[in-house]
Amino acid sequence: MAPGMSLYSVNAILILSSEDGSRIFSKWYNPPHQAANQQPSSTAAPASAQNPFADKTAQVRFEKALLQKTAKQTGDILLFDNRIVLYKMEADVAIYVVGGVEENEILLYNVLLALRDALHLLFKQSVDKRTIIENYDLVSLAIDEIVDEGVVLETDPTIIVQRCSKAPNQDTNLGRIDPFTEQGMNNLAQIGKSKILEWMR
Repeated sequence: MAPGMSLYSVNAILILSSEDGSRIFSKWYNPPHQAANQQPSSTAAPASAQNPFADKTAQVRFEKALLQKTAKQTGDILLFDNRIVLYKMEADVAIYVVGGVEENEILLYNVLLALRDALHLLFKQSVDKRTIIENYDLVSLAIDEIVDEGVVLETDPTIIVQRCSKAPNQDTNLGRIDPFTEQGMNNLAQIGKSKILEWMR
C-alpha cells in the first residue's frame, strides 16, 4: 500500500440539491480507531483519511462551497479544500464522493459510479430529489453496502441492488404449501423472512 493511503478511503458521500444546495443525503466517515479529539499516531489513519469537519455547521459550509465550485464545472473530478472530490450531476441533484488527497482517484471514481448506477437500477427512472427522498431507506442501504466506516466494500451496482432491493410484494397462496415436508418448511420460512424484512423497511 502506498504511503499515506489507508483502507479508510472515503471521507464522505454527499447528495445535494443542485437547485438550492440543501442536503438530501450526507454521510461523513471517521476511522473507528481515531477518536475525534485524539491526535493522529503513527499507526492511525493519515490526517486526510479523517473527517475534517466534526460539527454539522462546518460540514454544511463545505458542502455549499463545494456545490458552488462544481456548479459551473464540466468535469467529474477536482481538488477542493485539500480533498479529492469525484462528482456527477443527475437531474436536480449532485452526487459527491470525497476522499483524502493521497487516495486513489480510480477507486473513488468507482465508488461514485457504483452509487449512481445502483440508484438508476433501483429506481428504474430519473435519479432526482423527489425520488431519493421518497426512497431514502433504499438510498441509505445502497450507500451502506458500498462504504462502511469509510472502507470501500462493494463497487458492483448489480450486487448492491440485489442486497437492498425490496422483496416482490405478492400474495402467496399458503394453502398450496404442505408444512409437513422439508420444502414446505423452507417455503414458509422464506415467506416469514420476506414479511419481516418488508415490515422492517
